[in-house]
Amino acid sequence: MGALLLLPGCSLLPGRGGEEAPRDAASSPLAADSDGSPSFDVQVRAPDAVRETLEKHLELQRFRQLPDLQASELQRLLGAADANARELLGTLGYFSPTITVELTETPNAKLAPRTVVVTVDPGPQTHIAKADITFAEAAGANNTTQDGEGRARQLRRVQNGWGLPPGKAFTQSAWDGAKNDGLRQLQVRRYPTASITNSRAEVDADTHEASLSVAYDTGPLYRFGALRVQGNERYDPDGARRLARLPTGAIYDEAELLDAQLRLASSGYYDAVFLTLDTEGTDPLAAPVVAQVREAQLQKVVFGAGLSTDSGPRLTLDHIHNQMPGLGWRAVSKLSLDRKNKLLSTEWTDLPGENGWRWFTGGQVQREDTGDYETNSARWRGGRSKSTKNIDRNYFVQYDYAKSQGLNAPPSGTAVSVNYGWTGRYFNNNTAPTRGHGIAAELGVGTTLTPERDPFVRTLLRWQSFIPAGRVQADDGSSRAARLAVRAEGGAVLAREGAQLPVTQLFLTGGDTTVRGYGYRKIGARTDNGQLYGGRYLAVGSLEWQRPIVYKGAMTDWESTLFVDAGAVADKLGDLDPRVGVGAGVRWRSPVGPLQADLAYGVKAKELRLHLRLGFTF
Repeated sequence: MGALLLLPGCSLLPGRGGEEAPRDAASSPLAADSDGSPSFDVQVRAPDAVRETLEKHLELQRFRQLPDLQASELQRLLGAADANARELLGTLGYFSPTITVELTETPNAKLAPRTVVVTVDPGPQTHIAKADITFAEAAGANNTTQDGEGRARQLRRVQNGWGLPPGKAFTQSAWDGAKNDGLRQLQVRRYPTASITNSRAEVDADTHEASLSVAYDTGPLYRFGALRVQGNERYDPDGARRLARLPTGAIYDEAELLDAQLRLASSGYYDAVFLTLDTEGTDPLAAPVVAQVREAQLQKVVFGAGLSTDSGPRLTLDHIHNQMPGLGWRAVSKLSLDRKNKLLSTEWTDLPGENGWRWFTGGQVQREDTGDYETNSARWRGGRSKSTKNIDRNYFVQYDYAKSQGLNAPPSGTAVSVNYGWTGRYFNNNTAPTRGHGIAAELGVGTTLTPERDPFVRTLLRWQSFIPAGRVQADDGSSRAARLAVRAEGGAVLAREGAQLPVTQLFLTGGDTTVRGYGYRKIGARTDNGQLYGGRYLAVGSLEWQRPIVYKGAMTDWESTLFVDAGAVADKLGDLDPRVGVGAGVRWRSPVGPLQADLAYGVKAKELRLHLRLGFTF
């Protein structure tokens, strides 16, 4: 870093009152006290903006505990303290400080027998006068002819988003960060081999201004080539390519690479996956992507235990077979037991084809609380599904059987239906979103089978959105957005009034993920004597204010929330009677998604309930 500096001198007072230490004392040891206290203490007298940095990083601090520190060595340290302090202040943008270093004897002090006092007047802080961000000409024709306008937009974003614009205070960390941020913006899309060819910061200590210049070389434009799998033994590498859904031929984008890596890692076929772009090849317009994998075992059994505020303690046993004999499909079978639900299920899925669609089939038997009744049910479904970057689609045939037990229980029912589901997720993060929205729709058309055949239509719509609601600023300059989380859900089953639909096709709501303040699936339709059962119409809404928590001036990974939920279920639209829950809670941003703890009051139920939940799903 070039600098034009005019720095005032400092005074160094090696002894009390400015007296020079005796010559024969220069080689005498300044031993620490026998109780382990330091040889000397260091006090920094400076404005808050610089004091903490000096207290932490002054070289003097490293030698305080030396038990055999010589007087001559201490004098050398005092002489070097001025230059050391100036260097530290320069990293904070102060290039014209006045510094005084004084050593005094303090034999009666509790901490140390002598004290070094560093007094600092940092002077004015340097601010940015101008910043020149330039780029080398495109290397080869591919940068201009293949994506000229895209290149121009990306370079403008780097310039417009420069982290140290004119007028902003100069610090070494901000200067390094701005350069690296600009480079990162180039490397994450189009130009993974971009580099900084030259950077310079010229500081004029007279005017307290800095002139910055950075030159970037973007390197060639890169496009995704074929996927090469390394480490495969059991599973077909072509299957890995279809699972990854890497957009071969598309412009390089790190987000696309990470999404493909996540799809492979979450497929169940691999315990570890790492994708890299091979930039050593000769053709950047078809750069291979190398997938280094560690394959999962062919079969495994997983035992789990958990606790839910909705259904109490839970035990699970999963068996996974990644390549079923003869069929080659992946099978996941599960046994789950909790206070309200006993479930045995299996789901088989094929690898996706070239068009992305995959076959699946599955079945389950279940015993669960359905309103005020216990229901034994069975379900089978089979069809096809497809997942893309933002959208999941599936269509399938489904068979349902349900038999309820209890006083005046609903009649048993069976049905067959053809169903289609569509889910679009447009969140900034699918595990811990802070903005964006999601929408999902389900449509089923079918007929009951017993005791009569009655046609029916079942539909369900879900929507959730995160809306920015200002920013929360911490004292250290960091900030995070507050937001409103809005959620709505509505469903309907249209059929003849006397049709005996399986209760598994009807609606119940309430609990951690729907209407807080009420028990799990405790909001439904009611008989004349007040018994709860599944209804044909559903309406749920929620509004939640999420706000980051600042503690002692620093931003934390915690958030506070205030919310109001409402939901209703009935057999007729006119009978919908909303149940309202209000409350407050906290969120912790864990590595696997938000850990949520909410205390909610059910207005109709007139009771408080604690709701705990880990992760986000839509």
